[in-house]
Order: sequence, then C-alpha cells, then structure tokens
Amino acid sequence: MPSQKPNFSNLNALYINCTLKKTPQMSHTQALMDVSIKIMRSEGVTVEYLRLVNHDIAYGVYHDMTEHGAKTDEWPELWKKVQSADILVIGTPIWLGEKSSVATKLIERLYAESGKRNDKGQYYFYGKVGGCIITGNEDGIKHVAMSTLYALQHIGYSIPPQADCGWIGEAGPGPSYNDEESNAKSNDFTNRNTTFMTYNLLHLAKLLQEQGGYPSYGNSRADWDDGTRWNFENPEYR
Repeated sequence: MPSQKPNFSNLNALYINCTLKKTPQMSHTQALMDVSIKIMRSEGVTVEYLRLVNHDIAYGVYHDMTEHGAKTDEWPELWKKVQSADILVIGTPIWLGEKSSVATKLIERLYAESGKRNDKGQYYFYGKVGGCIITGNEDGIKHVAMSTLYALQHIGYSIPPQADCGWIGEAGPGPSYNDEESNAKSNDFTNRNTTFMTYNLLHLAKLLQEQGGYPSYGNSRADWDDGTRWNFENPEYR
C-alpha cells in the first residue's frame, strides 16, 4: 500500500557538478544530475545547481584563501549557498577510477568549514544530508561513491540508505551518459537508483528538519570543551 505523499517544500538542495568542463560545454554528469534535480523540483524543493569549475576556487583548507596567499578565492561566496542547503549532492565524472580533481578540491574546502559549530555546539554539518552522482565510461562508481560519501559523513553530513547513483558504459573508450548511442537514459537500473537516492535524501532531510537536527546529548563539541563527558570514562583513571 503506497505511503502518504510527504511535503518536501520546506527543503533546500544544492547540486555541485565537479565536471572538468566549463559552461557551456556539455557535461554528462550534469545530464544525470538533471534527472534527480527534476524530481526534487517536482516535489516543491528549492534547488540550486552550479559547476564548481566555473568559479575561481583556490586550493587550501581555510575559509578564505586570500588570507593565506591566494590572489583570488570565490569560495566564501559559494559557502553561503552550502550553508543554506539542507541537502548537498556532489556530482563527479570518473577519471582513472577516481573522482575528479575538482571534486577533491570541493571536499577539501568543505573540510575547512567542518570545525564550525551550529547553535547546539555541534560540528556545523550535523543535521545536513549528503549524496553523490557519478558518471563515466569505465568502472569506478562504487569506489568513487565510497570515498565521496565517507568524506561527507566524516565532516558531519548524514548519509541515507543508497545515497549514490551513477552510470558507466563498457570498460574502455566508448559512449558516455548523454551520448544517444549509449541508451543510458533508458537504463532501468540507473533510473531506479537515481530516483531512490533522490527520495532517500529528501526523507532523511525532512526527518532531520522536523526534529531540529540531532539531539546534542553526547555529541556537542561545545559541551565537551566545557568539561561535560556524559558517560565517557577515561581508561587512564580506572
């Protein structure tokens, strides 16, 4: 029996495409991301999409790298979009079995913000939800998803069941997702996983939003620094 249709209209999602191609070049990763974006928008979610490579993002692990030697850095402005998003979806192509260098740079810059605190004294990304979308024409979806989702959960994002989706062709050179000869847009496995991923992200984000994120008992850095240890017992003092 189908469950009651939820209301996701209070959620905000940010899709960041880590393709190496600047706009207006065609991105296969964007084509698959658009499938998920369309579902979210049809559910009333506020969605923003951007290509990171279109922006001058400096390398580094500080909020503003112009304070650490970089001539320019657009990250502080893009950070405002990350802050306002309940859901972050990272899209990346596969290169040599790995996520793109652009995706690695994004994760490094997210990591630079992870020490910030929310209003409960928890690490900043607690209560936010993450997922990833991957395309390529060689193997590597699960490997790229593992490293990407691990990084997101490590800095505080919550990862729902089946939080990744992707499409790859046969091993070796060949058609990619948006090439007509790949017939990728009719691939039921990819379409199903993309749909399930999208709704799993929405469900978890809605649950967290409704309960105000995670309770701070046992996980507040502010409380820990103030001396609260809950049920922790240092083995040195046993």
